[in-house]
Amino acid sequence: MERRKLNVNAVPWRKVLIIVFWALVWHGLALWVDNSILLVTPSETVRALTALLPLAEFWQTILVSLLRIGGGFFLGSLCGVVLAGLGWKSRMLKEALTPVMNLLKAIPVASFAVILLIWWGSSMLAVAISFLVVLPNIYIQTLEGLKSTDKKLLEMAEVLALPFWTRFLYIYRPALKPFLYGSMKVSLGMSWKSGVAAEVIGTPDFSIGERLYLSKIYLDTAGVFAWTVVVILLSLCFEKAVLRLLDQLYGWEPPCKKAGSSDAGKGARTPGEIVCSKVSKGYGRGKVLEEFSASYGPGGKILLTSPSGSGKTTLLRLLCGLEQPDSGEIARKGSCSMMFQEDRLCEEYSALRNVEMVVGDKIKARSALLELLEEEALDGPCGRLSGGMKRRVALVRAMEAESDIVLLDEPFTGMDADTQRRARSYIQKKQNGRLLVMASHSEAGREESVL
Repeated sequence: MERRKLNVNAVPWRKVLIIVFWALVWHGLALWVDNSILLVTPSETVRALTALLPLAEFWQTILVSLLRIGGGFFLGSLCGVVLAGLGWKSRMLKEALTPVMNLLKAIPVASFAVILLIWWGSSMLAVAISFLVVLPNIYIQTLEGLKSTDKKLLEMAEVLALPFWTRFLYIYRPALKPFLYGSMKVSLGMSWKSGVAAEVIGTPDFSIGERLYLSKIYLDTAGVFAWTVVVILLSLCFEKAVLRLLDQLYGWEPPCKKAGSSDAGKGARTPGEIVCSKVSKGYGRGKVLEEFSASYGPGGKILLTSPSGSGKTTLLRLLCGLEQPDSGEIARKGSCSMMFQEDRLCEEYSALRNVEMVVGDKIKARSALLELLEEEALDGPCGRLSGGMKRRVALVRAMEAESDIVLLDEPFTGMDADTQRRARSYIQKKQNGRLLVMASHSEAGREESVL
């Protein structure tokens, strides 16, 4: 007979014991005080709460307070995220909003409540207070999340001309995740505390704050405790519901639209062409490129072979427009796609999704990836792939983009000999008459056999 060991962790015994312990402490204190006006026992609180449950007015009060405080929370969260996004794009707006948000954080809730009570009355007071408490917290944390966005991924999105919606969902959204979760958890508790406090001050009809105030007036301590329990339970349930909704939003991966390019989908492709005239580029006192001139025509296969650190990556960044020369000119006809020296993948998402961001078609993305990767490697997060596999995903993404010029920076890093042969064949197949510029620190003779 098979014996099964009881998994103690499967049952929250520890939490139950903690709750029982503090209930006993509460009961003991109430017996010691022996004054039902100052402190009631847990059983008296439960009886008061049980008496409220059958009343329709009780449920109406809960619903109205939930709508007021929940409405203020969602409105504050939405405005915080939107204003942070606008502030991220406009430095002037961010500087204008900074003192406002600092002021909202510093002013006591009671001051807000009194001022707004004079201006608006009590009916919308809880909504306004909840909104004003949540807004600065969400705004500041969202702005911090946007600042933490991987700049290399943003460069990749710029070069590959990813649509805004794709950038938001698959680059900005993952960067915001820890900041949004943290700020939401803090804001959820603050919104209920401040919202109920505003209701106590304004005592609008059918509000939890009004019931707390009336219980206090009639010295109904059991009622005060019962309504406090209601607030705690509502706050916990509301928090779980909001965080579950946030989980659903983060689990949502809609199809990607096709990345834009200068002439993609508009007819004949522009012949890719690049002309460099006396281009110089330096960092600090060091010169990376000096008086560099070259002309790369349509359909060309240009191999940049020189030792590491000689300026190949800098040249590719200049060619695609990520950097500007200190002197000289670069004339480029046509759009670019680029495989960077780093993989620059959205690692939380699959190889399939990373390529779909460019091609806008999951079937086409899968077909392209299968030329260099196995089926089982396509659907898991890219972060779990080996270095060579990630390199292949980045190569497919660059080659599948509808561009007139393809720039490849060290495309064969981390690949064994057999994989390199497959990658070379794939590059040949997908060049399609485009201008191809590839950088490598490998020996020139070896690279000549690549294409």
